[in-house]
Amino acid sequence: MSIAVIIVAGGRGTRVGSPLPKQLIEVGGQTMLRRSVLACDAHPALAELVVVLPAELLADGAALVGPTSHPCRLVAGGMRRQDSVRAGFEVLSAEVSLVLVHDAARPFVRAEVFDRVIEAARRVGAAVPGVPVTDTVKRTRGAGSARAVVETVSRDGLWLAQTPQGFTRDVLARALAAGAGMTEATDEARLVEQAGGQVAMVEGDSGNVKLTTSEDIAQARRVATAAAIRVGTGYDLHQLVAKRPLVLAGVAVPCELGPLGHSDGDVVCHALTDALLGAAGQGDIGRHFSNTDPRWKDAPGLDLLSRALSLVREHGWTVVNVDVTVVLERPKLAPHVPAIRAALAAALDLSIDAVSVKGKTNEGVDAVGRGEAIASHAVVLLMGERS
Repeated sequence: MSIAVIIVAGGRGTRVGSPLPKQLIEVGGQTMLRRSVLACDAHPALAELVVVLPAELLADGAALVGPTSHPCRLVAGGMRRQDSVRAGFEVLSAEVSLVLVHDAARPFVRAEVFDRVIEAARRVGAAVPGVPVTDTVKRTRGAGSARAVVETVSRDGLWLAQTPQGFTRDVLARALAAGAGMTEATDEARLVEQAGGQVAMVEGDSGNVKLTTSEDIAQARRVATAAAIRVGTGYDLHQLVAKRPLVLAGVAVPCELGPLGHSDGDVVCHALTDALLGAAGQGDIGRHFSNTDPRWKDAPGLDLLSRALSLVREHGWTVVNVDVTVVLERPKLAPHVPAIRAALAAALDLSIDAVSVKGKTNEGVDAVGRGEAIASHAVVLLMGERS
């Protein structure tokens, strides 16, 4: 079963009060549109994306949407929501049998919501994620100072619908055909209901909020800024032996002993590689550069660090700063620290003041203190596009 997602970004978002279309407003360093595209593109079950944009933005659509790992088509939206969804539906590949529809104004959707919607849509034909109403609900009449409560409505069975909403292809086709002559529908599930179809309700996510007002945007920015920071730590240790060079961040340090290892034993780069991968949630150095893999035999540490940096960037993260401590009894590292910092700054595309390298001894304690081993500790700070 091939699955596609239609990302609806065809509106203007006038309630936000911004001169920009709402979907182009930045939240935590990325537009709402880009965040939503990234969230959809990251899900392994999705085979293709369709982004529906206002007609006047279509020419710049590729730049606004950004790169994606799955095929992505861009199409101009219509006057009503169902017209925009229909425009996206009409360009889907013939192989697509299940369609998700997601609002670009919900940039914090999680993979688990996709999973639940996909499973229910396969089973029932249509599915909506939602959260139960927990506040007391009042029906009113009038406006302003004349507004008065008419009744208290039971909240039993009341849910707040979210996206992505999922449909088998034929169910969505019938719903869109039925909705052609209707007034504007606020979601596709209503079109299915109007056409007499059944819609399953699955558990949504309270964090999957729709950004509608300027207050929503301000709150989302606070959340995104806090959520888009990651810290990682790394550690490496190697036994010191004769007839091995001592290389730290690609800098050769004169010494009668060097680290024993499958690669070059560069503890600075290895610890930093571990820290980068850990901060980005991508495992550790052994997972990506196993010491049993002949590809990494005598591999330079800077090469492994560069590969880890590329992986981290692919997942939407940027390195802010790094701090490395090398524990070595002798020789003293102070004369070599400027060159090591410069090498790391170049490898990580950082300014020199964002790279800290310190040399310490172990005061004669344990194998490191006896001069039999070298160790390194690293800390990195990442800032990202995604929560």
